[in-house]
Amino acid sequence: MRNTLSALFAVATLLFFTNEGLARSTDPKLVTIPYGVGSKIVYHLNSGTYDVLTNGKTYIYEAFSQVKNKQKLLSSKDYQQAKLQQSSWKDSPGGGKKYTITLSRAGLPDMKQVFYVSPKQEYFLTEVLLSGMKLSSNYMAALISNKAMIHAKGDNRSLFVPFDNDAFVRYNARSTQERIENVSSELGALYENNSRKGMIVGSVEHMVWKSGIRMDADQDELSTLEVWGGYVDEKVTRDKQEHGAVSGELIKSPLVFVGYFTDWRLGLEAYGKANRLAEKPYVFNWKNAVPFGWNSWGVIQEKLNYEKATKVVDFFADQLPDFRNGNTAYIDLDSFWDNLTGGMSGDYTKLKAFADYCKSKGLEPGAYWAPFTDWGFQGGGNGTAEGSNYKFREMWTKVNGGYHDFDGARALDPTHPGTRARIDFIIGKLKECGFKMIKIDFLGHAAAESTGFYDPAVTTGMQAYRSGMEYLIDRMEGQMLVYAAISPNLATGRYAHIRRIACDAWKTINDTEYTLNSVNYGWWQSYLYNFVDADHVVFANESEGANRARLTSALITGTLILGDDFSSPGQWSARSQYFLKDQSLLNIARSGDTFIPVDGNTGDRANELFVRRERDFVYVAVLNYGSSAKGFHVPLSRLGLKEGAYSALELFSKKELGLNKTLDVDLEGSDAMIIKIKI
Repeated sequence: MRNTLSALFAVATLLFFTNEGLARSTDPKLVTIPYGVGSKIVYHLNSGTYDVLTNGKTYIYEAFSQVKNKQKLLSSKDYQQAKLQQSSWKDSPGGGKKYTITLSRAGLPDMKQVFYVSPKQEYFLTEVLLSGMKLSSNYMAALISNKAMIHAKGDNRSLFVPFDNDAFVRYNARSTQERIENVSSELGALYENNSRKGMIVGSVEHMVWKSGIRMDADQDELSTLEVWGGYVDEKVTRDKQEHGAVSGELIKSPLVFVGYFTDWRLGLEAYGKANRLAEKPYVFNWKNAVPFGWNSWGVIQEKLNYEKATKVVDFFADQLPDFRNGNTAYIDLDSFWDNLTGGMSGDYTKLKAFADYCKSKGLEPGAYWAPFTDWGFQGGGNGTAEGSNYKFREMWTKVNGGYHDFDGARALDPTHPGTRARIDFIIGKLKECGFKMIKIDFLGHAAAESTGFYDPAVTTGMQAYRSGMEYLIDRMEGQMLVYAAISPNLATGRYAHIRRIACDAWKTINDTEYTLNSVNYGWWQSYLYNFVDADHVVFANESEGANRARLTSALITGTLILGDDFSSPGQWSARSQYFLKDQSLLNIARSGDTFIPVDGNTGDRANELFVRRERDFVYVAVLNYGSSAKGFHVPLSRLGLKEGAYSALELFSKKELGLNKTLDVDLEGSDAMIIKIKI
């Protein structure tokens, strides 16, 4: 696995101020680098800055790079000499070019600004490197500009993207009608909601750095655009100390995605795809059917036992025989499965019996684990870690003289041999029992910055995360479907087949709205993972409308995991049978595709309209999170449809609709509908 895209390219001709080929300019102090259709970077060799233009309009002005070496801050504007190298970019879809501008000055380490471009892509990638002796940095900014704009005034928004999905954090499309300061994690966006024009900027590498995107915005203009590796904020990344430093004779920033798009939604999808290309999956690619299933944390939680677990299996076998995809569904035992073993180090006989019982009924057994956390601090730290002779206190991640505590759990050093021996033991037991799925949780604890890891070669939280996650995935040996729950949004893409897009959600209309806030602004993560998930769908004793809304939230997210206590009878059982015998609904989930939002101007709330286009149909999901009935009147053009008349079917009620120019529907409070439009 590569550490940098740069290693893939062979350097071609060395060019100085007069440049040949694509980099040629009439001004010998300018380098023009075209990309996409009608876009270009214009680099000023005499100042170490560059402008970025699309269709003749500048959208980033006088950008530069800035790096901290120990305590000294170095800028590309500080250097006196520049030379250019041009080569092929072999990792680009459709072919591309790599441009490296090496800056030098006596007494300073060399700085390299690198640009990757392709005529097939409406974005470019860039990074900054330092080359020299005894370098050390915990701040590397590939791109800083004091002026950027999208040339589209109206309903302007700057998007805040969280680092993870913990603590019920929300995305926030903040209005810029008045000047705001906005720092986002890994990704930032400035766009105008009505025209949908926008700029997308973000890191596509997450194995070394946590990245920050600063966008200080006033309407459609930025007074500060800064993209840097070394970002920490206790409220966002959960860290309680500064970012770790990277050292060596050659150090590099994270690789940064920069693009201007006619539709900000297309830009975010391009960004998601670029992440998958830059950091290819470490976990094996899932080629089987989209997973359907059930998880015990929805209702049963700590009351989990063998009798309840097997009764749930019976319910799916006998009462929900059509709730299958790929001829099976997953029955996943969440936290407290060790009630069946008498503790993690106990007797696994009954747990294996459960797994065998699942398989005998044509279902697949799943389990749960949080491999990088110590819950309850295990007897004050004197407890012995499963599968080892290490005490838990030896394994705790050290932070500023203390430890990393969050969510009631203490982080374990992912590089410590005790943590790894524990992984060997637990994963080994689950494999012996025959489990085919695992839900892994609280993974962000493995990404905490530390004063020092057991492995001295690991100096940053994201390096520790990579080390621990690769070890965990290796121990599974390709035997399990991997579902990530609470975890870093982007860095987990290498390690999981499915990722829960938000924090825990259960049954209410508020759960539905909270989940769809993350879908509204994070649906593009479906390009990082095989599937994204809306957490366990619980019907309980909620109204039928609230049940429809919660089910809809899962159907439009991508997979379908139920969560009611099916070991006992209740309204939820009948509702599940009523909804989940409907193949027109299940077919939406069987595709595994995520719907996209119609609008992006809802602040930290969720949009009410989502769409998905297939070859012959357009699906439109309409949700009413309020308590009162509401009418919806949406131009078909806003849904991506040409003018004309269309026939449609509302899938829950089976009511036929005729559409012409607008979608006009009324919806009760706390309810949802899904409309299938024939095109």
